[in-house]
Amino acid sequence: MSESDRVAAAAGAIRARLGSRRPEVGIVLGSGLGGLAERIGEAVRIGYRDVPGFPLPTVQGHGGELVAGSLAGRPVLAQSGRFHMYEGYDAATCALPVRVFAELGISVLIVTNAAGGIRRTFSPGTLMLIADHVNLTFRNPLIGPVLRGEERFPDMSDPYDPALRGRAGAVGRERGIALDAGVYAGVLGPSYETPAEIRMLERLGADAVGMSTVVEVIAARARGLRCLGISTITNPAAGIGAAKLSHAEVMEAAERVKVALGGLVEGVIAGL
Repeated sequence: MSESDRVAAAAGAIRARLGSRRPEVGIVLGSGLGGLAERIGEAVRIGYRDVPGFPLPTVQGHGGELVAGSLAGRPVLAQSGRFHMYEGYDAATCALPVRVFAELGISVLIVTNAAGGIRRTFSPGTLMLIADHVNLTFRNPLIGPVLRGEERFPDMSDPYDPALRGRAGAVGRERGIALDAGVYAGVLGPSYETPAEIRMLERLGADAVGMSTVVEVIAARARGLRCLGISTITNPAAGIGAAKLSHAEVMEAAERVKVALGGLVEGVIAGL
């Protein structure tokens, strides 16, 4: 099956479950951030096992369903549980949900993730608006034939929409939600980075590091979607702090900020 056929088959199965609903905003929920889906009203839940081409997530903190409904008065479709290349999937599979969002008519993508803090002023629980990214996965979902509706060479000078970032900043000020902004480095994983690798990333200009997001945003921009990225800084990166890194720590930090993150996303969506 070609990639275009795979996108069409997944979109067709989801569209059949949505009925008359027409989501406008897609939301990708990162590690431990699935609680945001609970804010969605009149929810229709679609398990990944019912969507052709969608594998089941294998990582703690990632659900395995799409949640369609209303958030802040807007029709949305949330991906609760993403696919990662470190699970053995290729870049195209990891970008499949985003391509399906575009096929369904979604025009705005909000991606969230859990990330390690490289900037030394970051503390666990910091919310960072992604201003730009560095793709160090050395994978790209656009490799291969050009899919219908996609650009061969999408412009990546503003991968994270400046107007959406401005709106998020305004919501943060209105609601008393502290926000930073910075550059996200996407790496392949699944091992955490070494202190030497973190020093390298710091010199490259990265403020946070994680194992997702970049291929999704590349695919989204190829389809013309406007993107907003929000990283939850769950821990200091290796060598920045003295503690050993663990996924349990990631989950705990994500739990602490879920109310603030949910309020931020709702506020952004309300202003679209």
